[in-house]
Amino acid sequence: MTTLQPPAAAEPRPAPPPVRRDRRSWKGWGFIGPFAAVFALVFLAPIAYSVYLSLFRDQLIGGTTFVGLENYQQAIKDELFWASLGRVALFLVIQVPIMLGIALLVALALDSGRLYGKSFFRITIFLPYAVPAVVATLMWGFMYGTKYGLVGDFNSAFGWSLPDPLSADLVLASIGNIVTWEFVGYNMLIFYAALRVVPHSLYEAAEIDGASQWRVITAIKLPAIRGALVIATIFSVIGSFQLFNEPSILRPLARNAITTDYTPNFYTYSLSFSGQQHNYSATVAIIMGLITMVVAYVVQLRGMRKGA
Repeated sequence: MTTLQPPAAAEPRPAPPPVRRDRRSWKGWGFIGPFAAVFALVFLAPIAYSVYLSLFRDQLIGGTTFVGLENYQQAIKDELFWASLGRVALFLVIQVPIMLGIALLVALALDSGRLYGKSFFRITIFLPYAVPAVVATLMWGFMYGTKYGLVGDFNSAFGWSLPDPLSADLVLASIGNIVTWEFVGYNMLIFYAALRVVPHSLYEAAEIDGASQWRVITAIKLPAIRGALVIATIFSVIGSFQLFNEPSILRPLARNAITTDYTPNFYTYSLSFSGQQHNYSATVAIIMGLITMVVAYVVQLRGMRKGA
């Protein structure tokens, strides 16, 4: 009697080798191409051209001559440049903490839920940011006037002798007041938006534990919005080093207090358009860009390290 043997299982065929795609897909570049072109045109190209200009100098004899790093050596020894840099550094150290502190207090008040008319106050505080910087500076410049402005009217009406806000001793504080008025609402909105995404379960747990409002702020709210605080600080640092509109607009009202080298940006503008020193102006602008980048990076690094 013969037994039927089961058929032998067929050996599995080896998988075919993967098909190698020699043709690359350029679809991704098609999406980022327009942005890359605009970025290179309006950002990278001006920087490259400024670096190129900083390596030359216009001379009476010989015309434009390549001088290498001599313009940078001149800037390092330029007392006017360092005085303007020290002025904006002082402005940064004093004005930025005050502005961010006010914005943070307002954001915490709006987020607390105990403020009546919250929407009205939020719009009112943010509204100055919608006013163009030129208009805001002209408006405050008129109010600072001691002859025909608001300060002068107070002196005449009440017999006061209020100090001139546009004097050499007070003009930097007056500019700081304008910048604070303009940007408190902007920073408040950043902080308030960050506070709105904090989970309410954290507040409920703190309430169960009997934590006070101050404890909730220091232990929950401030750590939760640390990233927003760092971002707002970086933006404020960059804006302080770029200070230009306010001193340039107020200069006709305070010529003895605001000089053409009052801030680094104003100094760069004056060198280029009034002094026709385009090469040296580009050098100062590049140095200021590097200083701003380093300071902003240090602020970001320290802020994130504390957050860790």
